Amino acid sequence: MSQPKIGLALGSGGARGFAHLGVLRVLRDHQIPVDMIAGSSMGALVAAFYGAGLDIERLYKLAGAFKRKYYLDFTVPKMGFITGKRVKELIRVFTHNKNIEELDIPIAIVATDLIKAERVVFTKGAISPAVRASISIPGIFIPEKIEGRVLVDGGVIDRVPVSVVKELGADIVIGVDVSKVKIDPQITTIFDVILQSIDIMQNELVQHRTNDCDLMLYPHVEEVSARAFTDLDAIIQYGEEETRDKLPAIIEVIEKWKESHNEEN
Repeated sequence: MSQPKIGLALGSGGARGFAHLGVLRVLRDHQIPVDMIAGSSMGALVAAFYGAGLDIERLYKLAGAFKRKYYLDFTVPKMGFITGKRVKELIRVFTHNKNIEELDIPIAIVATDLIKAERVVFTKGAISPAVRASISIPGIFIPEKIEGRVLVDGGVIDRVPVSVVKELGADIVIGVDVSKVKIDPQITTIFDVILQSIDIMQNELVQHRTNDCDLMLYPHVEEVSARAFTDLDAIIQYGEEETRDKLPAIIEVIEKWKESHNEEN
């Protein structure tokens, strides 16, 4: 019997992106395979760690390393507040200094070329600079420069990279959107201004991604700040809850694919 290749499109969303871990855990617990992943921003970070073979339990523990004081290296603002050297080294260490093509499953990391205003997709080469580029929230992180390109957050151009997963060869695409706009948020810092602005700009664009994928998951993280790295347990749990709620729909999509493709054979 033919089995579909299942791909995840993990979206951007700052700290809320750790909900992706909850999604992966519930899929694993219910023997739903993940054959490939494309990620933007925090989705790219989770994809790279998962592809490097880190098991879910270890990933849950690793989330604790992302307390801001451990990886944010501030600088005098010019192109951003954070140099990103610490987080880049953390990524390099936890992905065992591998290249993207050496990961356990196909992974695509999405970034935005700030000069050419186009999407850049990494499917090979060093992991740490590619992920560092993908998480470079404009105005917060200094852009990452790779091969002459000036790269920023993948979520700027492709918040939930559904089409990228299809290009990897997925038969079924499950998207995970963790950047729903929070209404009446507490705006107290420049970080809040930047993150809320990006969410608002991307809100309409992501609706088209919903129509392009087989199923879109929406963990209920809208009440959590994108910079709330102190609420990681709750954020991960939101990912678990949404995936459990959508399990019947996920299984239905898989079974329908099997029926249609096995009838053809």
